[in-house]
Amino acid sequence: MAEIRTQEVNDLLAVLAGTTDPDNVYMLLEDLLTVREIKDASQRLTVARLLDQGKSYSSIERVTGASATTIARVSKALNYGSGGYSAALKMLEG
Repeated sequence: MAEIRTQEVNDLLAVLAGTTDPDNVYMLLEDLLTVREIKDASQRLTVARLLDQGKSYSSIERVTGASATTIARVSKALNYGSGGYSAALKMLEG
């Protein structure tokens, strides 16, 4: 997705990478994104965590309310993506 890596995106990345206080990150996300977008992104991270733990699609669907399509998309990104989910899960572990 190199086509979206613009200076504006790099500025956003720099802000996110430099923001260490979770409350400040939350305030930024609240201003940048809709409530639905924040919930969807959070749900996808939870789906990634459960997939990484070896949970089945049906149990993930029950626990998170995510659709089978969303679970499949996260699974594809987790297994064949750029490594963002894996890096995030490692950050949450330790």
